[in-house]
Amino acid sequence: MTRTDDAAPAAAVAKPIRMDGRRLRSERTKQLIIEAYLDLIRENPSVPMPTAAEIAARAGYSVRSIFERFPDLHTLRVAAADYSLAHAAALAPARNVDGDRATRIRSQVETRAGTCERGIALWRALLFNVDENDALKARVRLARDRTIERMELMYRPELSTLSPIERRNLLIALEAVTDIESWARMRDMHGLSFAESCDVWIRAIDRILPPTPQDTAPS
Repeated sequence: MTRTDDAAPAAAVAKPIRMDGRRLRSERTKQLIIEAYLDLIRENPSVPMPTAAEIAARAGYSVRSIFERFPDLHTLRVAAADYSLAHAAALAPARNVDGDRATRIRSQVETRAGTCERGIALWRALLFNVDENDALKARVRLARDRTIERMELMYRPELSTLSPIERRNLLIALEAVTDIESWARMRDMHGLSFAESCDVWIRAIDRILPPTPQDTAPS
């Protein structure tokens, strides 16, 4: 009797461990499918939604494996947006928050530029039929809100001199200037290098921002 009682807890403990392993493998498969989708839209930005067969072939799984994890391809697109937003946040921590004006502007611009350089293909895929998908609209809004939040943090000294309405309007203007499509136009349409494009944004932001408080303080 004692041996039977001792064996039962061991079996009970072992079962969740096996389930956790399956769940981890399933999550890994899901991640590889998302990465395959992202690879395909980066390679061919004119096709914002590859077919399930193309995604499966790139990921090394069957089409059935995709639909076992995503009810449809629109759900996969939303999952790819969440994955990329999290990845972008991890790759772009705020730097030089307490630096001088020039340092803060350059730091914010270079960080934003890196995000745009990596994310233009997904951004265009998100905007494809975005009005038909509330979840995608929410991700687009979240991405824009995060850009504004970063600028509020980086340009806090300059923004502190403005009224609430002036501050809101300035942030709207700054977000528009540094929109991902603005970056794509500089890089693709006008053929500017990464550094040249950053310089365009740096000069524009420096002109738009009000004077930094200490710059106007009497000596």
